[in-house]
Amino acid sequence: MVLILHAGKTNKNAFKALIAAEYSGVDVKPAENFEIGVSNKAPEFLKMNPIGKVPVLETPEGPIFESNAIARYVTRLKADNSLYGCTLIDYAHIEQWIDFASMEIDSNISKWVYPRMGFGVFLPPAEEAAIAALKRALNALNSHLVCNTYLVGHSVTLADIVLTCNLYLGFSQIMTKSFTSEFPHVERYFWTMVNQPNFKKILGEVKQTESVPPVQSAKKPAQPKESAKPKPKEEPKKEAKKETPKPAEEEEEAPKPKPKNPLDLLPPSKMVLDDWKRLYSNTKTNFREVAIKGFWDMYDPEGYSLWFCDYKYNDENTVSFVTLNKVSGFLQRMDLARKYAFGKMLVIGSEPPFKVKGLWLFRGQEIPQFVLDECYDMELYDWKNVDIADEAQKERVSQMVEDHEPFEGESLLDAKCFK
Repeated sequence: MVLILHAGKTNKNAFKALIAAEYSGVDVKPAENFEIGVSNKAPEFLKMNPIGKVPVLETPEGPIFESNAIARYVTRLKADNSLYGCTLIDYAHIEQWIDFASMEIDSNISKWVYPRMGFGVFLPPAEEAAIAALKRALNALNSHLVCNTYLVGHSVTLADIVLTCNLYLGFSQIMTKSFTSEFPHVERYFWTMVNQPNFKKILGEVKQTESVPPVQSAKKPAQPKESAKPKPKEEPKKEAKKETPKPAEEEEEAPKPKPKNPLDLLPPSKMVLDDWKRLYSNTKTNFREVAIKGFWDMYDPEGYSLWFCDYKYNDENTVSFVTLNKVSGFLQRMDLARKYAFGKMLVIGSEPPFKVKGLWLFRGQEIPQFVLDECYDMELYDWKNVDIADEAQKERVSQMVEDHEPFEGESLLDAKCFK
């Protein structure tokens, strides 16, 4: 009996059934010329799985969808298969770890990686929550593996196959060495599994990602081409007088000049922002006496305004490198305001959760509306206008500009500058 597996060649959910088939001696063949986005939209495929998702296993008795169900079916085709353990309690523990691998590992890795790849809306608080939940799960798994080579018993089971395929997505796409090093027994387990002959035959040579992928714009469904619309029949043209010139209003309009930014229309300011940025960058010693004094000498409260910002979800900042990446992403998205702003962002604390606080100098008396409209990070912070008549607030500005440490009694994990 030959079983046909419909899925893309790199689908980690399809790997579960293929690896299980290798261990069980079951003949499972990948569908030929399967193209994701095309084959799974065909009427024949939708008869097997009406929602068009992969993988789908085609059997003589009818189709099966959902990857864990497919892997279970393939495993049970072999009587007394050791992939399901030897006792009833083994079977229960295998099912337990399959559920754990799906609900705690795969779910949170997916919530972390797919929005970054453009398959969904990227929201920093949601990413933080997913990473925190994933770390809790990996900690639990790490503890179990301290004294266990495999999840259940003393040999590979279906639970190991499902978990390893789910971890494969994380290791290959988003879980860098600096992240996984916190879970050494999980690392040992994963590399042991992927180097087993039956795993390696399906997965090939596995390499761990060296970096977290940057955030990509959400992918939009393709729009139908206008050329596909039937063209209206042309009516016979009326004879036109050759000497009649084309009316001026029908002439092709000249491109309109790009509208000026409202901030360019403000009255001139005595503060030249580029002069301050140059002073900040070039001051290497005596920073308080040179750069900070120079800032207050230059500062024009009529032409510019200062703002403190505090991240609203600091309790979710439990992963240092993710917190730093979040701040870096914010500064990248602020690039549209580079001509009109200067900023300092501090990541505070030696232990999680880390606090993120910032100071921003903006042209004008309000936070520019185009920044509020275009940079979604702005709504993730509480903003407060600085009162420079208050000496305590003025001193806080100076300390943030110079990366004073300790800041408000705590050490700095990092300080980033937007200039």
